[in-house]
Amino acid sequence: MNPVPISHRSLADEVAAQLQHKILKGDYKINQKLPVEAKLMELYGVGRSTIREAVKILVNSGFLRVQQGKGTFIDDNTGMNEPLNQRLKRAVPQQIADVRHVLEIKVAEQAAINRTGNDISKLEHHLSKRTKAADKNQVEECIEAHIKFYEALADASKNDLLSGLFKQFLLQLKPGMLEAYKDTTFFKEKRDHYQNLLDGVLRQDPKKAAHWSAKITGNIV
Repeated sequence: MNPVPISHRSLADEVAAQLQHKILKGDYKINQKLPVEAKLMELYGVGRSTIREAVKILVNSGFLRVQQGKGTFIDDNTGMNEPLNQRLKRAVPQQIADVRHVLEIKVAEQAAINRTGNDISKLEHHLSKRTKAADKNQVEECIEAHIKFYEALADASKNDLLSGLFKQFLLQLKPGMLEAYKDTTFFKEKRDHYQNLLDGVLRQDPKKAAHWSAKITGNIV
């Protein structure tokens, strides 16, 4: 699978990211009160609803806490409570690609060990749809089948934690791929790689599956 930058962040996400950066830099100290909405609106040039949504994101992430009648305070600068989907929205694209590649190889390996006949049928179906869409230069249909193939691969691993974590990355993938690929050349060029990956899973050969998964991620520029 290919490293595509995650994009299309909302204005609230952008403001939350900038506030988070200030907290992490130490511009705001733990237990310090956050400036009032009007000041933040002026500082970031956005409306009240955007500021409130950004604050909500950071409260949910563990960076801020709201004290009724007193205001909003800096609570923590680690972000350990931040939901993964929020972290992915603000992460550096290369970091996302690195983690996804590690997960992808492990998913392929475990799928080869644990797959069932039903899993193979699903993988063959989605890969066939991807091939047909690529040949017809149907970009969106090709990308959809590409993602479905990886969802099926994750399910075939029979590891709910690994599968769930990997699918969090897949959720972010489609918008970036639609932006990055205007035709299906990539999918046609890498067709044999994916067929070899599938063959490794089919033959229950985890080394072959992991090898071709690593080759796919390593060969993508």
